[in-house]
Amino acid sequence: MEILVYGTINSVSLALMGLGFAMIYGISRVPNFAHGALYIICGFVTWTLFYKLGLPYFIAIILSLCVNGILGMFMYRFILIRVRGMNISEIIASYAIGLAILEGLRYGGFRGMNYTLPVFMEGSLMIGNVPLDFHRLIMMVIGILLVAGLWVFTHHTRIGLALQGMAQDERAALMLGIDSDFMAMLAMGFGAVLAGVAATLILPLGNIVVESGYNVLIMSIAVCIVGGLGSWMGAFFAAFIIGYAQILTVVFIGSHFQMVVALLAIILTLILKPSGLFGHQKELEERV
Repeated sequence: MEILVYGTINSVSLALMGLGFAMIYGISRVPNFAHGALYIICGFVTWTLFYKLGLPYFIAIILSLCVNGILGMFMYRFILIRVRGMNISEIIASYAIGLAILEGLRYGGFRGMNYTLPVFMEGSLMIGNVPLDFHRLIMMVIGILLVAGLWVFTHHTRIGLALQGMAQDERAALMLGIDSDFMAMLAMGFGAVLAGVAATLILPLGNIVVESGYNVLIMSIAVCIVGGLGSWMGAFFAAFIIGYAQILTVVFIGSHFQMVVALLAIILTLILKPSGLFGHQKELEERV
């Protein structure tokens, strides 16, 4: 029961971390290596608005998500748009932005274990004989609702259909009058908001530290590679595979091997099935 409960919670956490990265790459084909930095900066903005400015917690979260979305769109509009289509340059540019944000926060004094966010609800309940706090339960429910909402958004709204069309065939979308750069900028904003949602749900369970940004980036890449680059639903299912594998590793081997599981998942996927479980990239044997 413990493996089932905490495996599901860990899987939903990984899905929340990876959805924004998967969505941005799936639509614009830009690998956003600043994803972890956007995750952390949302936590610090929320902390600042709540503790320093005294805003209500819910308002602080909403404003921090707006800041994240605007920052994501600005990153694309003024930097990434200039290197779009140049794969190595996209990676270098986005990683440089993320590195500047994270190390800027570190040298700006945001370090140590003093930065925490309050949980949404105190208390816990018992599932079988396993205690589960209300915040993790809320996180799990919101994560599942978020995935369902994204599916509805991309299949039943005009903007969502435009984003989906661009993800499927950008040239055909251009012929239909869809502005690819504007859609890519919107995708960058949505992805940044999703990174912020993950931060506001996960960070209350621990401390806000700069190092978490790097860990979130690695986990997001692992989830997207295993699920298939360009498939955000694949990333969701891959999160459950990696999430349960990590919990089983913690139970039978040790907690310090969790990151090793993610790295092994990346390596094995690239060796056995480079396109991922649900990806549409060409397989290795087709390219040779």
